Amino acid sequence: MKRFLYASLLVLGLGACTKDLDQVSPNSIVQTNFWKTDADFLSGLAATYKTFHDVNNGYYGVRGIETTNGRGDDFFIRNDVKDLYQLSTFTNNPTTGTPGSIFTGFYTGIFRANQVIEQAQAATGLTTDAQKQYVAEAQFLRGLNYMLAATNFGAVPIITKVPVQRTDYFVAQSPEADVWAQAVKDLQAAAAGLPTSYPSAWVGRATKGAALGMLAKAYVYQKNWVEAEKIFKQLAQPSGQAQAPYTYDLMANFEDNFARATDNNAESLFEIQNQNVGGSMPWAGENANEALGVTTAQEFAPTEVAGWFEVSPTDKLFNEFKQERAVGGDYDARMYATLVWDYPGAMYYNKPFSAFKLVFGYSSLIRKYQNWRENNEGIWISDINEKVLRYADILLLYAETEAMLGRPADAIPLLNRIRSRAKLAPLAAGLSATQIMTEIRHQRMLEFFREGQRFYDLKRWGLLEQEIKNSDKVGREFYAPKFAYFPIPQGELNTNPNIKQNAGW
Repeated sequence: MKRFLYASLLVLGLGACTKDLDQVSPNSIVQTNFWKTDADFLSGLAATYKTFHDVNNGYYGVRGIETTNGRGDDFFIRNDVKDLYQLSTFTNNPTTGTPGSIFTGFYTGIFRANQVIEQAQAATGLTTDAQKQYVAEAQFLRGLNYMLAATNFGAVPIITKVPVQRTDYFVAQSPEADVWAQAVKDLQAAAAGLPTSYPSAWVGRATKGAALGMLAKAYVYQKNWVEAEKIFKQLAQPSGQAQAPYTYDLMANFEDNFARATDNNAESLFEIQNQNVGGSMPWAGENANEALGVTTAQEFAPTEVAGWFEVSPTDKLFNEFKQERAVGGDYDARMYATLVWDYPGAMYYNKPFSAFKLVFGYSSLIRKYQNWRENNEGIWISDINEKVLRYADILLLYAETEAMLGRPADAIPLLNRIRSRAKLAPLAAGLSATQIMTEIRHQRMLEFFREGQRFYDLKRWGLLEQEIKNSDKVGREFYAPKFAYFPIPQGELNTNPNIKQNAGW
């Protein structure tokens, strides 16, 4: 009897305390006390931007930079990291880890963007203007993720709502055209809702110009030249000067796009913000130990300056630069900012070029995005921002659009702006669309080395197999058409019964 009484009192006592036990600590951040204030939404957006920077999963983090550049005919990655070597030599398979990490990064960013969109639309503590802007900013980030997912994987799941129940996670693929359509829809909405600029304290956030630029690029990738031209005309005049209210311009010095002192400059429409702050561990993942800089420069630097010598430019790129001399007989000005090689007085990390061993047998080393004016990379956590979209890209894509629309004469002034900065002679009048496209392909190879563009340019031009095999890239003999897309990661196939593998894999 005493035992029963004790048990009854215990149950009653626990029942009486239930409400107290269910209370949320005011010091904890949970769904019920978050998404209330502007600070909450700014934090949510910051977390969404950050997925692009993540060391393993981020498209513009170190592994993403290696992944997007490593397969081009201008780039080689050595056999230190198995996954990266497989990607560079076209021997990867669905279990190769790095593309799987990038896939995860896309959907982490999409999930976080969906949270911001849903919560901002429902929030009662925000002004109408703040709601509009936060939603537009998240739509830009979601649209960019879908654009990159379509480019790299083709047909992927489209998820535009935060999953509520378990089955919501297992979404079937949509055709690649539908994924592009989702990216376009998001970027259109972002362009309508984003401001042209921000106060200096918010530098780096997506703007209307960034959304328009990415939208135009999405149209180019879909060969929708008519819509692409409409957008380009909002950003640039036929002469290549910016169109009001935009003030974008080419930097007079090409190298200023790849130095930390001149980040967020007039040429930048959108870039990933890297800073040598935070924790001391660049590989820590998302926690307090994580550094907000990147190790990319150290990975690419030679061993003589405390680098990990993971990569090398191919001689195909080196020889492409040498095809045309600048006015006065020197090399293209971009060559000196992009590469270092054995020329009189060549210096690299304050050492003569002769101090370095060319371990891969190619003729040059990378300067672009390197801290090469310092003594070494050491354990440097580089804070040079990754440029996602530069005005040079806008001008060259605009020129390509004009050529594809049968107006090659309108492409010449746009191309001449690029050539003028490189100290090359202006193009002659009267070139055909075919000649203009040859020039555009040449200029894009030189302008965007190490910016994750070359492989995807060749792909959309239908020249991928031809140019890979016509190169000195290690592994070129293993290239096959299936490598135009990554395989759907095996881990995704194992967990999502509604998703199928890409063709050829």
